[in-house]
Amino acid sequence: MVLGRAKLLRKWEASFETDGSQKRGLAFVVYSRCPATNDSNRYTSKQNPMKLISMFFCVICLLIGIAPHTVQAQSQGTASFTRTTLSGIGPDKSVSRRDPSDVIKVGGLYYVWYCRGLVKTGYNATVWYATSPDGMSWTEMGEAVGKGEAGAWDEASVFTPNVLVAEDKYWLFYTAISRSPKVKPDSKIGIAVSDSPDGPWQKLAANTVLRNSDNESDFDSHLVDDSCLMVRDGKYWCYYKGRQLGKGAAETKMGLAIAESPGGPYIRHPKSPVIPGNHEVVVWPQGPGVVAMVDELGPKEIANSILYAEDGIHFTKTHDVIDRPKAAGTYRPEAFTDSNQGEAPTWGVEMDPAGKLFCIQRFVIDWERSNENE
Repeated sequence: MVLGRAKLLRKWEASFETDGSQKRGLAFVVYSRCPATNDSNRYTSKQNPMKLISMFFCVICLLIGIAPHTVQAQSQGTASFTRTTLSGIGPDKSVSRRDPSDVIKVGGLYYVWYCRGLVKTGYNATVWYATSPDGMSWTEMGEAVGKGEAGAWDEASVFTPNVLVAEDKYWLFYTAISRSPKVKPDSKIGIAVSDSPDGPWQKLAANTVLRNSDNESDFDSHLVDDSCLMVRDGKYWCYYKGRQLGKGAAETKMGLAIAESPGGPYIRHPKSPVIPGNHEVVVWPQGPGVVAMVDELGPKEIANSILYAEDGIHFTKTHDVIDRPKAAGTYRPEAFTDSNQGEAPTWGVEMDPAGKLFCIQRFVIDWERSNENE
């Protein structure tokens, strides 16, 4: 089998308004994967030099351990963050609030879901939600999804919620376990659905919609967790993190499952894992593609970075991340529009780990271009 020619360079630039007068642009240089072909007759001594250079480039990627579909481009800038304490879901000495969802806006209110419990970890928790007119002052509204009955797959804890808006309904994805995490966590992903973001929420009879793989060699044979949703090409894309049996947190990777209906079934993409790292899943639509914020886990070439994939699958580094948010959710209003016109988010919420118990705080993103790319 011979590696085919790489499509060497494609630039895509998007800009967004920050204050009504100033514009900051985000530029993405995208290197596509090197497709394989069995047609060896195409590559002879008569091939032009550019084809031979492209082939050499792909071979070097393989030799140094970088998969052709995750070729690293030079960082074009940085993403840094400014934090603000929130009222209503901020510091609290009596309860822990953590792992917030992405933020949505319905009417004049912003909504966020998170797990709430009496201990710092996400286990032994339930899913709650809060609303805000301005993204700063929040009102905790109550529990959205509780634990399952004795013997249920979600009887021990429900946590790491996220939301999908589709078919005039709200689909609340959540992770759950059926036993103590000290006895091998068995986290799986389920859905509760409602006609209103305020509930009531009905757990799907088809739960779970995504389970850890039965194949012990798969990257997600131990657990699946931390779903993040968007609509692309008329289908429902669920990015999630997975971990293999016998592996630690440092071996967590990011997978992708796609469904024809918002309630599933969600089928793993054959290229999963699509990112060979990332403990916390933060993705959003950007122009025609998908952007992912990657934490410190995984290959050092992509640690603490922003990655872009025009096809949502083959990611390339575009930005370095400074002081990355912890367990973040962003405000990304184009996530469910299937418009191919997503813009870079300017703010979101994260888990603040500074206190004895976790709370939720706001962050604002500052996108900076490198001088050499301006």
